[in-house]
Amino acid sequence: MQTIRNSILESIVNVVSGLVISFIIQLLIYPMLNIPVTFKQNIIITIVFFITSFIRSFVIRRVFNNLSK
Repeated sequence: MQTIRNSILESIVNVVSGLVISFIIQLLIYPMLNIPVTFKQNIIITIVFFITSFIRSFVIRRVFNNLSK
């Protein structure tokens, strides 16, 4: 069973790697699709998805951890 601390750490590592990847992809995709997004807007979008992804990852990890008890 995983501790809450380890669940948080795993979720952060998972989500931070996704944050970097999504930020780079957004920098490439938005111009290709002619979607006008400033650098600042891109950062805000990435942060919103980062927070959402962290919460989702952590909650799912804890649910499955509790199911294995």
